[in-house]
Amino acid sequence: MTTQRDRTPRARKGRHGRRGTGAGWGLRAGVPLGALVATGLACGGAFGAFGAAGAEAAEGTGGAGRTAAAAPARAGEAADGFASVHALGQNGTYGGRDGKTVTVTSLAELEKYATAADPYVIVVDGAITMDPKGKEIKVASDKTIVGAGTSGEIVGGGFFLGQGVHNVIIRNLTIRDSYAGTWNDKDHDWDAVQMDGAHHVWIDHNDLRHMADGLIDSRKDTTYLTVSWNRLENHNKAFGIGWTDNVTADITVHHNWFRETEQRNPSTDNVAHAHLYNNYLQDEPGTGITSSYGNYSRGRTSMLLENSYFDGVNNPVIKDDTASLVQRGNVFKGTEGRNESGGTAFDPKTYYPYSLDPAADVPGLVKAGSGPRAALGTEAAAAATTLTVAADGSGQYRTVQAAVDAVPAGNTSPIVIAVKPGTYREAVKVPANKPHVTIQGTGPTAADAQIVESRSAGTAKPGGGTYGTSGSATLAVEADDFRLRNLTVSNDFDEAAHQGQEGHQAVALRTAADKVVLQQIVVKGDQDTLLLDTASKDRRGRVYVDRSTVVGNVDFVFGRATAVLDRSVLTLKKRWDGTSAGYVTAPSTAAGNKGFLITGSVVEGGVGDRSHYLGRPWHAGGDATLDPQTVVRDTRLSAAVRTAPWTDMGGFSWKDDRFAEYANTGPGAGPAGADRPQLTDQQATAYEIADWLGDWTPSVS
Repeated sequence: MTTQRDRTPRARKGRHGRRGTGAGWGLRAGVPLGALVATGLACGGAFGAFGAAGAEAAEGTGGAGRTAAAAPARAGEAADGFASVHALGQNGTYGGRDGKTVTVTSLAELEKYATAADPYVIVVDGAITMDPKGKEIKVASDKTIVGAGTSGEIVGGGFFLGQGVHNVIIRNLTIRDSYAGTWNDKDHDWDAVQMDGAHHVWIDHNDLRHMADGLIDSRKDTTYLTVSWNRLENHNKAFGIGWTDNVTADITVHHNWFRETEQRNPSTDNVAHAHLYNNYLQDEPGTGITSSYGNYSRGRTSMLLENSYFDGVNNPVIKDDTASLVQRGNVFKGTEGRNESGGTAFDPKTYYPYSLDPAADVPGLVKAGSGPRAALGTEAAAAATTLTVAADGSGQYRTVQAAVDAVPAGNTSPIVIAVKPGTYREAVKVPANKPHVTIQGTGPTAADAQIVESRSAGTAKPGGGTYGTSGSATLAVEADDFRLRNLTVSNDFDEAAHQGQEGHQAVALRTAADKVVLQQIVVKGDQDTLLLDTASKDRRGRVYVDRSTVVGNVDFVFGRATAVLDRSVLTLKKRWDGTSAGYVTAPSTAAGNKGFLITGSVVEGGVGDRSHYLGRPWHAGGDATLDPQTVVRDTRLSAAVRTAPWTDMGGFSWKDDRFAEYANTGPGAGPAGADRPQLTDQQATAYEIADWLGDWTPSVS
């Protein structure tokens, strides 16, 4: 981006864990995010923390996914919460993504693939009845078992995950009716999902009901478990956790609907970190089921219970004398009996970022969003064309561009370009006449597949002239309905070696299209790293950035697109000469459009305190009709953020445009003031992800 400031070549023209890691890092599991950042070793690796946001690719970043208010429609294939954490040699929870997708309609087929050694995405299409009744299929590691829309049902049995089984997703299924006629059944251990010593498991968007024993049993040191957006109903013992003297398990339970369940909602026994938030516990009056208790912190459990809604539940919150239970922001309607708390809390945000929905909104959100979704599983079942890229010649193409070139013009169906691990030094362009394309890395982290180029705005083009800012992009996306997942895109232009050259803007990734999803990626550069643009000033360009990492220093997220950066890490880095100064965003939003919304994310990096602005207004070409916008909300800000976080640019005052914050935390956050506008609670309701994306619900499965 060319500006009217900082014109000297030396001055750079103005533009713009979480806990544990993978085994390759050699770091101890359980180290909080802050400690890792302090050492410069934290990472947001693939499909955990910030999904494929890149173990080695990220520079001093870390954290994990959070759940936004609109999460059900956009729930990704990689888990959030503790299941996203890198530990025990497993980088988050992403199931069978790296294997084949198979659709099953019979018990024999389901058991064949669920117990196989290889990774699989197993799509359950229709109702499958267990034989004999109560059968629990012994699921092996690296599996996704997902219902096709709302059709997938497991009747009369469930799943068992044994010692050491890991990286399993059970999603979008109805699991029901193994009930053997005894309400408090002690003879039939027939659960919907039982886990004995498993780790890295995600149970999401299921309907679990009317089983013989537990709906979910997490036993014998099962850990790194996230249970989200499920309906647990019509049952006695809903969700039990423990059966161990060890205090090692870490669990996240959020946005679940416990309806007409008598006990264990959940009961947590000797859990090291139990984070329960935004759950809806409901005991309907006048039925044959009466709640015994709601959430229970047992043994030496440390539980944090936030913004949940208890409706008519007896003894809604109870704890043992030996346990800790800290409550924040919960709502109790028509409850009676014990409602207890005491002890000290851990901070989940040292392990993963997350965002709380208001407790008052929870019944509506959870009723509408929990259980199987029609849109989930159907995409996995679709037979998309796959083109394979491998630098070593083992794929169909050696370069990413060659695979893009093979996509037919006017393409109308999904095409996946699967990029095998390797470094691809090339510039890639997806032209406007090739929509519906996904480019995704197939390695375990975003660092495994990297697209890299080294050119800047001032780099000479073959045939004359220079590339200019937009032309410098390593990857340029001009086609609508595009998705990029699980790889790194970087521009490694060497500013120090080119101080005599004009034009140091060096874009890694440029989008100029509508309905673009950037999921679990790393984008690395210095100045002008990520250009989120539109095809023209009067064209729409919506971008959803999910659980990703963007690295840079000057205006490194910029452009006129309507973009959401959700659950992501914005990593600040020093300039080429070792100094700390810069700007995170430089929006150039057209009047009447929405600009950048950064939500549930982290802004941090190894730079000096109070050295970086959150943004400044880019009136491209001096266009006074533009109305740049950046809103940063529910985001952790490091001390690198200035106390007055917005500044002018090119003769335009930020105060004449749209810059604001809401509910940010961390040492870089601050109170409202003339130099730090804050949204009110009422205003913030109009600054949600759905407000930005309108009638488009991104699919990130």
